[in-house]
Amino acid sequence: MSILFIDKPKGLSSFDVCFRLRKKLGTKKIGHTGTLDPNASGVMIVLSDKQTKLNQFIVSRKKEYIATVLIGKETDTLDIDGQVINEKDEKMPDKEIIKECLNKYLGKSKQEVPLTSAIHVDGKRLYEYQRENKKVELPLRDIEVFDIELISVSKDEFEFKVTVSGGTYIRSLVRDILRDLGIIGTLKELRRTAIDKVRIDECQSLDSDELTDHDAYDFLKDYYPVYEADNMNDILNGKPLNIDRQDDEILIVNQKKVLAIYYKDDDLYRCKRGLL
Repeated sequence: MSILFIDKPKGLSSFDVCFRLRKKLGTKKIGHTGTLDPNASGVMIVLSDKQTKLNQFIVSRKKEYIATVLIGKETDTLDIDGQVINEKDEKMPDKEIIKECLNKYLGKSKQEVPLTSAIHVDGKRLYEYQRENKKVELPLRDIEVFDIELISVSKDEFEFKVTVSGGTYIRSLVRDILRDLGIIGTLKELRRTAIDKVRIDECQSLDSDELTDHDAYDFLKDYYPVYEADNMNDILNGKPLNIDRQDDEILIVNQKKVLAIYYKDDDLYRCKRGLL
């Protein structure tokens, strides 16, 4: 097996999914291309064996989510699984006001990461500061919202769909939206419906008897221009290529066998990552 498209169920961590697949596939080397919290569900791209080398080329891809926001409750983790730290009656803003607020987030911005994240600050992960009840300055990261759309509004919940750059925290986005609306609330449900071109309807249940293996060439050819190498040994040895192309990065293959990703460096193409 190499590349799997899994529909992660609620109640399992991303680590749990990999653990189950490791046992199911009988392999020790397995990883995923973007964490989903236990309360979240949806698209996970799982890589096994040699295909784990592809992680760096997938993890930063844009992602699409459907988020459900509950108003009137605020938690310490910014989602429904956390401890309630504030609770009060809130009136749902008008639909047009919510739409206007969402649209403010289109484009590039800086996002304050949540305290529950695993990002290191001064040698410790942020969630360790939270566990120890210690104050820490939360780092900012660059994000981009490509598309955002209000789906529905009820008395105490609203739902929206959003497409964002890799590394964007949806719970932090919800926090900021609620602040702008002047109400308290929390992320109730989150479903990842796409990682770039991989959509939820292509994904399989973790409990499927037979899991579909997606070929590395078929997967990567949609992202990179393909160059057919005549001499595999040159590529396997990381030899620079002197070829007349203008692409920033190219996928090197030999008869559809994926060999490496090369990048343009002046007049040469140099190996960025071997994939065998």
